[in-house]
Amino acid sequence: MTKEIKTKVLVVGSGPGGYVAAIRAGQLGLDTTIVENERLGGTCLIRGCIPSKALIHVAGKFEAMQHATSNGSLGIRLREPPTLDLPKTIAWKETIVDKLNSGVGALLKRAKVKVVPGWGSFTDAKTCVVNGSGDPVMIIAEHVILANGSEPVELPTLPFGDTILSSTEALSLQEIPEQFVIVGAGYIGLELGIAFRKMGSNVTVVEALDRILPLYDEQLTDPVRKWLDHAGVTVHLGAKAQRFTGDTNRGSLQVQLTDGQILQIPADKILVTVGRRPKTKGWGLEKMAVDMKGPFVKVDDQCKTSVKNVWAIGDLVGEPMLAHKASAQAEMVAEIIAGKPRRFKPATIPAVCFTEPEIVTAGLLPIEAKAAGVDAITGLFPLSANGRALSMEGGSEGGFIRIVARRDNHRVLGVQAVGTHVSELSGEFVHAIEMGAVLEDIAGTIHVHPTLTEAFHESALRALGHAIHI
Repeated sequence: MTKEIKTKVLVVGSGPGGYVAAIRAGQLGLDTTIVENERLGGTCLIRGCIPSKALIHVAGKFEAMQHATSNGSLGIRLREPPTLDLPKTIAWKETIVDKLNSGVGALLKRAKVKVVPGWGSFTDAKTCVVNGSGDPVMIIAEHVILANGSEPVELPTLPFGDTILSSTEALSLQEIPEQFVIVGAGYIGLELGIAFRKMGSNVTVVEALDRILPLYDEQLTDPVRKWLDHAGVTVHLGAKAQRFTGDTNRGSLQVQLTDGQILQIPADKILVTVGRRPKTKGWGLEKMAVDMKGPFVKVDDQCKTSVKNVWAIGDLVGEPMLAHKASAQAEMVAEIIAGKPRRFKPATIPAVCFTEPEIVTAGLLPIEAKAAGVDAITGLFPLSANGRALSMEGGSEGGFIRIVARRDNHRVLGVQAVGTHVSELSGEFVHAIEMGAVLEDIAGTIHVHPTLTEAFHESALRALGHAIHI
């Protein structure tokens, strides 16, 4: 027997877009229901951002202990090399996921949001039938927020299976692959490839383009490239992955280079990270009659679709596919439904690449400012001149903080950084751009010593022509 629920707001998907939308709607007193087929938290929390950063953390600690063997490091010396019990590492990672998953459930409960577990499928724009472990549930809503997220792209010649992995499977491996091939040198591939190299895998990266991390300029990616070289990671650029031959124990990936040369690369596991696509299949989107923009759901600057009171957020509506973008859109949509005047018009959406070293971008790169016809000045301050970076062994990797500003009025257009722990500076970078800061604002703000933030201060001073420590 089908149960019927009528609700003011129906949210589909409980990732950082969906659960934030539901919580905010509940806080605003809106009768809200959320549907989720898997665990609360979505890709980011369950099988993406959080678990990958946990694994990256473990890999970093393991590498540091390895450096402390033999001749030692920083006066610390281990008598024997460390060992890594990967199943215990994965179990620890899952405790973090479990804690955050439980936290999302508690927050939804506190906001009085009804959680309906199961697979939701729309029969029309406002009616969703959920099939779970019990009887079907029909949900009829006044407002629908689509937060279905995205999924990894599979290559036709390398379908996901025992040996061919997406990032989801890579984060749950029980053994360190001896020969690990990464197809795709974007941020997901390099983050995980670097982590597994630190944990002991022989890593080979295969990239069809002629450079790694193509969304960033070479000045930003050069320290990462140098780390890969120093760590013994083989990188094949301009290389097309063709097919895998072998069995589940050992095989090889056939790769064709731009000059026609064919390589056979040994592979125990192959991680395919060539992009993600919005989840638009299998849940009745075609019955909702919303307009599309290529593979994405088309929305305006309030995340309205072409159908009245149907909204879409996050990965479903286009690039950048980032959790914090989805959360910002989610909060906005809930407030619009509650009657508040809101629009999604951020000055910038920052991004972080948790490679070795880390990369942060906010706003325009120098090449983007030039392409836009803006007469810009830049100020670059090397972390090798920052005391805090040096005290954390982060001053010898070629890292820096770079600021981009208009020449005429000194308005900050972009900030980028590469270096140890620079991800923690991303908030300050985007805050400066969002608030319309000029170079003098940053130069006139006292930054704490000794911290990495001093390098941001010095980059502004250098753009103005009078850096102190360089």
